[in-house]
Formats: sequence, structure tokens, C-alpha cells
Amino acid sequence: MAGNNSQLEKRLWDAADQLRANSKLTSTEYSMPVLGLIFLRHAYNRYLIVEESVLKTLPVRQGKPRPITKDDFTKKSALFLNEESKYDFLLQLPGGAKIGDAIIKAMTLIETDYKDALEGILPKDYSIFEDDLLSRLLKIFNDDALKYAPGDVFGRIYEYFLMKFAMSGAQDSGEFFTPVSLVQTIVNVIEPNHDSVFDPACGSGGMFVQTAHFIEKSGKDISKTVTFYGQEKTDTTIKLAKMNLAVHGLEGKIENGNTFYDDNHEMFVKKADFVMANPPFNVNGVDADKVKTDPRLPFNLPGVNNKGEVSNGNYLWISYFYSYLNKTGRAGFVMSSQASSAGGGEKEVRRKIIETGHVDVMISIRSNFFYTRTVPCELWFFDKGKPKDRLDKILMIDARNIFRKYQDSRRIFEFSPEQLKNITAITWLYRSLTDKYLNLIKEYFESILSESATIELKVNEYNNTITLLSDKIKKFYSICEKNKDIDKDKIKILNEQFKELKDTCNLNKKDSDKLLLSLNKYISKYANKVPEDNNLQIKAYKEFEPISEEIKAIIKQIELTSKLMLRTIDYIEKDLKAKDIKEWDRKSFYKLKKEIEELRKSVIEQLKQPNYFHKQIHWLESKFPKAKYQDVEGLVKLVDKKEVEKNDWSLTPGRYVGVSPQIEDEDFDFEETMREIHEEINGLNEESVELARIMNDNFNILLT
Repeated sequence: MAGNNSQLEKRLWDAADQLRANSKLTSTEYSMPVLGLIFLRHAYNRYLIVEESVLKTLPVRQGKPRPITKDDFTKKSALFLNEESKYDFLLQLPGGAKIGDAIIKAMTLIETDYKDALEGILPKDYSIFEDDLLSRLLKIFNDDALKYAPGDVFGRIYEYFLMKFAMSGAQDSGEFFTPVSLVQTIVNVIEPNHDSVFDPACGSGGMFVQTAHFIEKSGKDISKTVTFYGQEKTDTTIKLAKMNLAVHGLEGKIENGNTFYDDNHEMFVKKADFVMANPPFNVNGVDADKVKTDPRLPFNLPGVNNKGEVSNGNYLWISYFYSYLNKTGRAGFVMSSQASSAGGGEKEVRRKIIETGHVDVMISIRSNFFYTRTVPCELWFFDKGKPKDRLDKILMIDARNIFRKYQDSRRIFEFSPEQLKNITAITWLYRSLTDKYLNLIKEYFESILSESATIELKVNEYNNTITLLSDKIKKFYSICEKNKDIDKDKIKILNEQFKELKDTCNLNKKDSDKLLLSLNKYISKYANKVPEDNNLQIKAYKEFEPISEEIKAIIKQIELTSKLMLRTIDYIEKDLKAKDIKEWDRKSFYKLKKEIEELRKSVIEQLKQPNYFHKQIHWLESKFPKAKYQDVEGLVKLVDKKEVEKNDWSLTPGRYVGVSPQIEDEDFDFEETMREIHEEINGLNEESVELARIMNDNFNILLT
């Protein structure tokens, strides 16, 4: 389902962005109105679902159900929509109608009904759009796959569009959107699961959304579990945040204010259970006189320049986050990598914070995780409720070697879901939460079993198609042998190629049957008793190792078989000039040839899945073989205050963990890498064409 959602998100973005590219609108002009249409589509979906539910339970008076009211929808976290605010109404507008005016009216009606949450929030700048463009946009978000999609799907689509607009520079510095990987890491480490969650630089509200996902997984009612508080200084970003919350069916108290000077929620007094943030890095120009007596600065100012300004605002943010926490509160935030080893007044503030014992975890993140900035960063974590035996300790994790390419970009990185879990697992062991760690290993085993169970169908489908195509080639070869017009030397070469192909097919069938037998035995052994004990997990993990090697061998066999098959068909078409031979069924061969290539990709992808989850177990077990925390060279180290003091009070993980040993990647796939390089070159060529078009358009605008 996740894979389908990713394809849907990309398809919708490509369609919507294509319209923008063919218009005269910039990404900034285009972004809010498009997000507004996603909001309308989602609101209508929720309306239809709730309407159906409400109609079934309406009380009957004098033989008739009472009319539906706004309260019926509010109770179910849905928006009540007037007729003219419904998405279908906009879709069915007659020809010649002013679509922009109709959308503005739809937005205004919703705001009127929900003044407290949405007044002045929804976009209304649709008059800059041509009606034809708006009509096509409305149809894009009326995609069949979206008509009955649950709210979470729309929430993810909204987040995806937010991220893509950030990547295209639709907002200043992309500060309104924090990469999901970083937000999820923060959520996983601090586990915000009760009472107050505060983000004093809330951007588009991503911290709140990921917190909601985290709580949902535990089966709790979000509205009864946490209260979201946010502060943001930019009106446009506040609108994005409120729309983002509404799209996810969430509520939050978001105030307009500059956190350097304002504490509009009075969180310093109330105190928060959880603080999460991605503040602007390295800000200067903060008036020192205005903040020098601020009670949120318990460690004093970090440093003032000759203009009377705080030289760098990083430690103002860090101090504020610390001061907002209650006695057991936790904080997680993104910070410039410069801050962890900064000198001068900043070092003095850092020393005082470290001496409280409340610095809990530090995680280094490599460059290019942000969509509009290439800089590396670090994730800081405070825990005022740390047990006494950990007050003197700080967990240093260097995650700069943990990443994967983001699906839509060759220049941006992220964490895979499993990389996120593995990083979190380190913090579990640090906190002696062994059961959570073992449950993760168990989860990976369950994935190995479920992914292995689907291999047989895929392998058999591939082998059957290969056999069918091989039989057709054999039949055609027999015809060629009898054809006196074909060069005998060419027939001889075809015979040699076919023999090699047949031998490879037979070997492939024999080895795949052996693999399926091994997999079925493994599945039968562990299907109803996935190991939970660490020793049994290691035993089961090692038992899969020879199967893993069989899988790698079969993948190579399938690659070779497909290559030989396609080579043989190409020889027939080009060297034997098959099109001149009446018995050559080009359509049938082309169809099977295409099917073989699709099946090759499909079966190899499926074969890789069990090995992928086996690799996750290996990553954890090789580092923590006893399911207990231990330092790992180049990855993680538990340090005490004395060691930090010796290192000039630095909180940079790389300074402590050392360098990870270089390990040769046994799973390196040369052919797949070459394919990726080829795709990257094609992508760069497409980008250069698009840039040339934009430059030409801009030049023409200057001339007019």
C-alpha cells in the first residue's frame, strides 16, 4: 500500500507541476492555491464518509430522521460543507462559469462556519489562475484512486506537495517544512505520548503530524492524549500549519509570534511535557537588550557583538527549549552542526547545560537531508526525567553514514523506515528497553517470512514465461533449419546461442526449485513461533544465512537467463532478418519479450526483500550481539561529563565515536548501479532542457 501511495503522490505531483510549467505562474504563486484544492478534496472525502455514518444513526422524529447538523460532523473530526463548498459542486460547474470565484466562495463559506480554527487561513488567490488551468487542476485531484481514499492518504499527499514545493523553492529557505526523516527521528527518540507538545518554530506543523502518527500506532485517541501548541512568526506559514492540521483531522493552538522575543503560550510558566522544533539556524541581529533579562535564558546570553546584538541565535533557541520543559520533560530539535562545538560565550552556555545532566542524546546527520540547504546538522535531545544512573551520561550517535537516496532526487538523502527503526533501537538499548529491541528483531523475522512466502509465485511465473518463450524460439529454430534461404553459419550461431540459453534455463529451474524448498522449510519451522528470545533470534538469523546466499545466486541466474533470452531474440530479429520470414510472429515475441523484462524486475525485487530484512537483523546483531548496549566504533559511544570536559565541552558525536571500519559491500550490484547511473544521466539531461526553457522564458519576459 505504501508503494502505491508513493506512486500516486508522484503521479499527482507530476500532473499538477506540468500545468504550472505550462503557465506563467511561479512555484510561490502556485503552491498555496494547489494545497488549498487538496484541502477541499480531502474535506469533501471526509464529509461523504461521515455523512454516511451519521445518516445511519440519526434519531427519527414523526417517522422522519432529523436534519444533519454541523455538530454531527464536528463530533467526528470532519468539516460540515455547504453545497457550494463541496468538491463535486465545483467539478460540475457549467461551461463559462468563473471557477476561480467559485473556489474563493467555497473557501469563504468554510471559514465562516469554522471561524476559530480557519478564519483567514484558507487560500483565496484563485483569480490569478485561468479557468482552464483551475478546471484541469480540479480534475487532477478527482483521481479515481483518491475518491474513496482515507484521510491519512490525503494527509500524506498534502505533506508530499509541501515537500515538493519546498524543493522547488516555493517558500523562503524551505524553513516551513522539516524533512520527514528528521521529524520521525525526533518523535521516535522523545516518544511524545501524553499531555502538552510544544513547537515554538512550528513551520507547517510537521512535528505535530508525525506525533499524531506515533500516537495512532499505539491505538490511542489523539484528541484525548495530547494538546498541540505552536508558535510561528510568518503568516503564510501559520496558514500552512493550520491547513496541515485540518487535513489530518487534528487541532492545535498556534500563535503568531517571534519566539526570540515572544512566549505567547506562556510556556515558560505552564511548562511542556515535550518540546520539538527545527528553528532557523545561525540567526544574527537579535537585540541583546530585549532578551538579556528574559527568564527563558537560565544560562545567560551566549555572546553579544559590538552592535549590541546576540552574535548567533542558536543558543537562544537551545536555552528556550530547555526552559520550556517541566521536571520530566523531553525535548528534541534540529540544530546547526556548528553549535555543538562553538566557542566563546556559546561554549559557556553549553557547559552549563551539560552540567545539568539533562543532555540525553546527540545524533549527527550528514549533509543534503534538507531540500533547500546542503549543510549537515545535529539532532539534540534533552531529558529532565533521566534516571540518576544516566545523569552523567550522553549517548553520541554518528549517523552520517546512515542514509539512502530520496526517491525523487539524486541530490537529497533520507532515512529508510528500517534505518529509522535501527537508530531508535540504539536508544532503546541505552535506556535498557530490551523488550522493544527484541520485538523489532522479531518484526524483521516476520517480514522475512512474509516476503519469502510470496517468492514461489513470482519465481514460477518467471520460469513458466521463460519456458514458453524458449519453446517458441526452439520451434522457430526448427523452421529456420529447413529454410534453404538462410545462411547456415547464422543458423549454427543461433543453435549455439539457443543451447547456452537452454542450459541456463535448466540450471535456473533446478536452482530455483532448490531455493523454494529451502524457503518452505524455513517458513514451516518459524511460521507459528517467531523467536522472541535473543539466543533463539541469533540461531534463526544464522539459519537463514545459507538461504540468503542461495537467493543472491538465483538473482544472478535470473539476470543471466533474461540477458541470454533477449540476446537470442535480438540475433533472430537483426542477423536472421526475421521480419522477412513469414513464420516469425513478431507481435507474440514482442509481447513475451516485454513480459520477461517486467517479470525479471518483479521477481528480483521480491527475491531481495527477505535478504533486505535479514540484513537489518545483521546490522543490529553484529553491533549488539547480546541485545545489550555497547559502544560501536564509528557509530555510537556513551560518554560521561569528564570525557566531554576533556574535549572542550564539545557535543559533536564524531569527536567521540571514532571512524567506522570500511567493510566491502558484498551486495554491490554492478548492473543495477549502471542502470542508476544511466537514469541519473537521463534525469540530468531532462533538467538541463527544463532549465534552458526557464532561462529562455525569463529572458523573453525581460524583453517585453
